[in-house]
Amino acid sequence: MGRFVEAADRHQASFLPACLEDYVDPDNPVRIIDAFVDELDLAELGLPRVSSVTPS
Repeated sequence: MGRFVEAADRHQASFLPACLEDYVDPDNPVRIIDAFVDELDLAELGLPRVSSVTPS
């Protein structure tokens, strides 16, 4: 795979449910993984083409 895959903005409004964030309950364990991945410095880990764009 030659390209970096970008995820959808989880706060982007969509059709059913109104927001991607609504798919995951607040106490779902996947939020721990999400918080961990958000803290990773992907550029420091050697991933090329990483931008420092943060979701609004």
